[in-house]
Amino acid sequence: MYTVLEAIATANPPYKRTQTEAADFMLQTESLSAAIRKRIPAIYANSGIDYRYSCIPDYGGDLQHFELYPPNWELKPTPTTFSRNQIYAIYAPKLAIQAAEQAIAQAKLTAQEITHLIVVSCTGFSAPGIDMHLIKQLGLPYTIARTMIGFMGCHAAFNGLKAAHAICQSDRQAKVLLVCVELCSLHFQVADTLENTIINAIFADGAAAAILASHPFAEAEGKLAYTDGCSLLIENTEELMNWTIGDTGFLMGLSPKVPEVVAAYLPNYLQTFLNKHHLTQNNLDFWAIHPGGRKIIEQIQSIFALSDRMVADSYNVLRQYGNMSSPTILFILKEILAKHQAGISDRSNSTFHHGIALAFGPGLSIEGCLFQKV
Repeated sequence: MYTVLEAIATANPPYKRTQTEAADFMLQTESLSAAIRKRIPAIYANSGIDYRYSCIPDYGGDLQHFELYPPNWELKPTPTTFSRNQIYAIYAPKLAIQAAEQAIAQAKLTAQEITHLIVVSCTGFSAPGIDMHLIKQLGLPYTIARTMIGFMGCHAAFNGLKAAHAICQSDRQAKVLLVCVELCSLHFQVADTLENTIINAIFADGAAAAILASHPFAEAEGKLAYTDGCSLLIENTEELMNWTIGDTGFLMGLSPKVPEVVAAYLPNYLQTFLNKHHLTQNNLDFWAIHPGGRKIIEQIQSIFALSDRMVADSYNVLRQYGNMSSPTILFILKEILAKHQAGISDRSNSTFHHGIALAFGPGLSIEGCLFQKV
């Protein structure tokens, strides 16, 4: 039995801002030092990002339409974790439903045919949660098996894919709906540090949903299937990336050392992973790299001597959406899956035989998974 990647759909909230608008918002805040203000235009311009989405109108800069922040440029009093989570509880289910509905339709399934639901999120909490909203609004079976994957950060979609694969390999009737939704912009922090300025410059909101289903060879032939996942926890790197709950929202720590540390461990990680499946780098037709930031993609492209074509989808998603945490890799895989399916339809040679997806998160940890053409 094969775990076939049937469909991927994405969704973003309505407030689309250019990176220039985002920088202007930062420059209007009144609690930043002159030294940080001086750095903001270059940091935002060199981020590799053109657009980002938010579930709230605040970042458009119109005080009268602020929904989270008080209507003043000190942004004081600072919104509490409670107030941010209230907004999450309203908007996260809506975005998740939008992506999931499209994915089910693309897979040519009905909601009642979905057997398992996996929800991934790290930017808010509620109970009853997003899973309950999806069941009720989409008409999923009330007996559906549910799994929640929380607070794992940017690589959490890989844990969701791994769980979906395990389900598909143990249940021949499995049709799994995987939904990732993050509202990172709710946790914007006004802190007068370079680290926080960079964090504010790259994160955004989005959702993605995927359908994975168990199929025998006759039904899976030609399609793209998930084959395996691989995790690596890098020792003594806990302080380089972290995500904690504070009184004024979820607080992120992100060291500039992350790209170089990941780059140091990635070659051996990849060789070990590929050797397990009797593959080499030359066998990989596509790379889906989570764009934690522009430097991450640049480092990986450099150390593996990847062509511009191999990293184009990762750069494009970064440019159009920013870093949306867990859904981001599914945005990239959506582009790759569309190309593969188009190649099958027109019987061209543009289908992919093998490919890899990679992401990096708190730990530090490296997560990856392999796909193959059945």
